[in-house]
Amino acid sequence: MGIFGLFNKKKKDTLDKGLEKTKDSVFGRLTRAIAGKSKVDDDVLDDLEEILITSDVGVDTTVKIIDRIEKRVARDKYVSTSELNAILREEIAALLSENNNGDNSDWSLPVDHKPYVILVVGVNGVGKTTTIGKLAHQFKNAGKKVYLGAADTFRAAAVEQIQIWGDRAGVPVIKQQQGSDPASVAFDTLQSAKANDADVVLIDTAGRLHNKIGLMNELKKIKDVMKKVVPTAPDEVLLVLDGSTGQNAFEQAKQFSQVTDITSLAITKLDGTAKGGVVIGISDQLKVPVKYIGLGEGIDDLQLFNKNEFVDSLFKGIK
Repeated sequence: MGIFGLFNKKKKDTLDKGLEKTKDSVFGRLTRAIAGKSKVDDDVLDDLEEILITSDVGVDTTVKIIDRIEKRVARDKYVSTSELNAILREEIAALLSENNNGDNSDWSLPVDHKPYVILVVGVNGVGKTTTIGKLAHQFKNAGKKVYLGAADTFRAAAVEQIQIWGDRAGVPVIKQQQGSDPASVAFDTLQSAKANDADVVLIDTAGRLHNKIGLMNELKKIKDVMKKVVPTAPDEVLLVLDGSTGQNAFEQAKQFSQVTDITSLAITKLDGTAKGGVVIGISDQLKVPVKYIGLGEGIDDLQLFNKNEFVDSLFKGIK
């Protein structure tokens, strides 16, 4: 097996392990629910509905999935319980496709302009700064020149934390003192990045969601200032969510979508939780693609989200 084969196997093993508790929770309970039953009837669908909701797929998305399965059962007249996993797999894959979740396989960036600017948002504690550090590492490993902007100047130690991650990833961090104007930091970052022919810029921001108006104004100011340096900026507004919090992640996603236009999602801490179904629900409800998933503490444990690999791991070994 060549080096790329070994890398892909390690990536797949990490994904399989990270989703193991979610898979066991959903399919273990589903297997018990349909034991002794030969066909998919109302009782089976009621059990499936409860399992999906309690696995943090979310009520609205669960209802959508159940409705689609009901239509297939009505159309085909008889659907055995042994077929249910295959149908569920197809419907989850279809939902992820409909919500623009791609088959991301590499860390390439658009080549029409430089730098590509990613504005990163999310409340404190979700792994936002960690995600930025891991993204910087992955982009650098892909041969990109990366700059980080420490524009979360409100939270104590935020600047120090992103500097630590910048050092680990081996990329420059543009910063000012705590309490400085975040827009000024973003401006300086883009100026330095542009002057040094950087490929990608990641801008950290404060996560004061309890003060929505202040956060909205701050993000607008950052965007306006960045456009003076790079007219296309930001190319991406990435919302980082903690997948292990389940429904709380849903609520944060909704609130942030009211504050600014979210274009992509990073869902962290999926390893060790049975709440991986939140990936399906949040993407479906926001109509925003999941682009990255976090599956561990290591610097390499942030992966590009690939819907086919995700569904394959979720259903691996399920008959």
